[in-house]
Amino acid sequence: MERTHSPDMRAAILGTYIHQGLLEDARREYGWLVERTVTDEVLRGHIDIVQLDAATAARLPKRHRPVQPADVVTVEDVKTKSGRIWDRVVRYGPTAAEMRQVLLYADLLRTVGFADVPGQRYLHRLGPIDVQHIRFRFVCRDTGEEHVQEFAFDPWLATEARWWVDRVLEAPTPEDLPRDHDGPGLSVICDNCAFRGTCWPGVPPGMPAQTILVHDDADRAQALADYVRGHEMYREGKRLKEKARAMLADSPEGRYGDNELGWSGGNPKQEVDVAAMVEQFEDADLVVPMLPDAEAMVEVLRRAGMTVPMRKAAGQRTPRSIKVSPARPTA
Repeated sequence: MERTHSPDMRAAILGTYIHQGLLEDARREYGWLVERTVTDEVLRGHIDIVQLDAATAARLPKRHRPVQPADVVTVEDVKTKSGRIWDRVVRYGPTAAEMRQVLLYADLLRTVGFADVPGQRYLHRLGPIDVQHIRFRFVCRDTGEEHVQEFAFDPWLATEARWWVDRVLEAPTPEDLPRDHDGPGLSVICDNCAFRGTCWPGVPPGMPAQTILVHDDADRAQALADYVRGHEMYREGKRLKEKARAMLADSPEGRYGDNELGWSGGNPKQEVDVAAMVEQFEDADLVVPMLPDAEAMVEVLRRAGMTVPMRKAAGQRTPRSIKVSPARPTA
């Protein structure tokens, strides 16, 4: 498939740096297996981290054994996320696609073992590995915060993931498959995809890419029904949030059930102190306007590299905003 766009790769590059640094530290400090290849006649991928249990590790040469074996064989996947979606990550965990990917790789370890490629042939000789545990380690690119979620390996879910792959391979064309994202302008994934021109071809100039999804009046009817349903959901959600916000107005910050309540704002509002600014102008031999123009005087001070004097606005405060986040697990 030919690339049609050059996406903004800054976030991906930063994520790669964090990813590589974390894996290298895990390899050097704990002796974990990192960036190991698994493959069969259909799939090929790289597992971020494999932690072997004591029985499996004992079958390796001593120099390749982990510092501390795991209780059970564990496959770990490291994902970097932006602060914009961090709350969603903590609240809901991996996406269906992320879970499917790790299940498929773990299942390859259980059925085939490590791939027979240079650099890991000593691992290939182990044969199939009895993976029992899956771990996701999410890292926020903006703050460095980590969030870990762990699951027991589920063979049924792995079979379901393989079924999904088989259905994709059976599709005659990509258009016969459901779209994972909403398209350019509505999905950051699509906006930064190098193949979006191939995935969304024939878009009329000046029109949203989603117009190509409408082929007949039945599609238009469905889009209108979705619009009405979305409007009703938005209205009900807005009503619930406004009522809850009013109920919590005098509640202190803290953990309540599955969520944590926080507040921001509500601080004394700052405004430019015109009288002090006039004094600054006079001390610096600057021309004071006959009718003080606060905006123009502020610009002059900033160009001169001087501090703009501020004062508390009488009786005014910044808006008070509610912050609701998932409650963190207690130690």
